[in-house]
Amino acid sequence: MKLLVIHQNFPGQFRHVVLAALARRDEVVAIGRDTAPGVAGVKIHRYRATSRSPGHIHPYLIRYEQAVIDGQKVFEILNRLKRSGYQPDVILAHPGWGETLFAKDVYPDTPLIHYCEYYYRAQGADSGFDPELPRATRESARLRVLNSLHLLNLEQCDIAIAPTQWQRSLFPAAYRSAIRVIHEGVIQSSDLAKIGAVRLPNGIEPKAGQPIVTYVARNLEPYRGFHSFMRAIPHIQAECPDAQIIVVGDDDVSYGSKPIGYPNWRSRMEAEVSFDHSRVHFTGKLPYQTYRAVLQCSKVHVYLTYPFVLSWSLLEAMASGCVVVASDTAPVTEVIVDGVNGVLVDFFDHQGIGRSVCKVLKSAGEYETVADAAKLTAGRFSVRSGVGQYFEIFESAMSGHSDKTTVPQLGREV
Repeated sequence: MKLLVIHQNFPGQFRHVVLAALARRDEVVAIGRDTAPGVAGVKIHRYRATSRSPGHIHPYLIRYEQAVIDGQKVFEILNRLKRSGYQPDVILAHPGWGETLFAKDVYPDTPLIHYCEYYYRAQGADSGFDPELPRATRESARLRVLNSLHLLNLEQCDIAIAPTQWQRSLFPAAYRSAIRVIHEGVIQSSDLAKIGAVRLPNGIEPKAGQPIVTYVARNLEPYRGFHSFMRAIPHIQAECPDAQIIVVGDDDVSYGSKPIGYPNWRSRMEAEVSFDHSRVHFTGKLPYQTYRAVLQCSKVHVYLTYPFVLSWSLLEAMASGCVVVASDTAPVTEVIVDGVNGVLVDFFDHQGIGRSVCKVLKSAGEYETVADAAKLTAGRFSVRSGVGQYFEIFESAMSGHSDKTTVPQLGREV
């Protein structure tokens, strides 16, 4: 099979699929930005993202124009590939930044599979969820324009995939039945190479059995409940003074914006919250193996999120056998049942978060069945399962079957 993968941050969500394709000796070619990390053994054709001065276009169209520009650059790469004689069997892409807007103009007969990660909503999802950070005036109008890009993506693809049922539910009803739910999967703890003693950047060596609380986010920011977690720390330390709290993540912003008057959200929250710094360890970004080893030492893992894209870290914490204290928000509730395979808390109730964390820390084996159930749940999101379903889709696409043949009449859902 000749697999063409398009992702601005290649490999992004497709790492496991790409590695499995290489293991099968399939031919994999990639397209991504010049900043994409890439994968050893995969030829990646890179382009550089450029943008025009925002003053020349309507503010609602800034991201849209960037998408068109990036789409044109990918279009040029695809044309060069086609002229060189390259003909992929399948194109797998994350279309969220516009790269595949013109893919069908070059390869009209090649199955195009889109990873449909998110469709914005003015209400009922991330926008307007946090009263502390109210949405901008006319935000719903801006999101409506932005969503038109995602509607184009849905129209152009032959097969659509969403990682969770809730993320699928955000898309318009006319398309929903044609979107397959396949999570790409996370590595289970049993599949990880064993690592010796874990040493954090500050020299601390956490060990299993200690009262360790972990919090992980790619970047420490409100979308992932960092402000709520920081406000819970004094409550945790007051009730469980021996707890060692490990916070993994960078100080940049992935979603939302930086705080006013501060370089990042960590400094903003440290200025607000008083706590014992000697027992709170900010590690920054860790190598993957070290990060997973930290999770394996954790007794309680705190996962908080706006109603937004589900983080891999939640599933990886569950796979590691952590007792997870998580926000009672979508799509968390698609994965965690309160008291069965985790503990659900109010996203904004920092005192309640601290109380739940300490209840687990003080328990003498009371939550072992919860941790075991979490491992079983995470097993349903294994890499093997996710990759297997992706390859079933590839085979279906190459045989001429398109899931979009099931799209109902506009405005109706079957």
